[in-house]
Amino acid sequence: MPELRSYLDTLLRDRERLAAASDLDAWARTEATPSDEESKRIRTLIRRVETDLDGLTDDEREQIKDATQTLRKSRTVSLGLPGIRPPERDSRLERDA
Repeated sequence: MPELRSYLDTLLRDRERLAAASDLDAWARTEATPSDEESKRIRTLIRRVETDLDGLTDDEREQIKDATQTLRKSRTVSLGLPGIRPPERDSRLERDA
């Protein structure tokens, strides 16, 4: 739920920022502005999740809380950035020199 609410807040903030931006061409503003439909879908999803959570037992809520914490921990694992190996030396070029 916190991620859904945060996403909705971001959509609404972006919408307001773009509406207030005076240096954008109309086409750019239209393309960059989150749609009303997207905001509506997120609001509907939040309401549906809240309704579903209200119907759960305390034990079921606790299981969901535990599963959510496990997922969040796994998301924070850092595998590092991929590295780029230097190109292999071509021994043919060294022989010709």
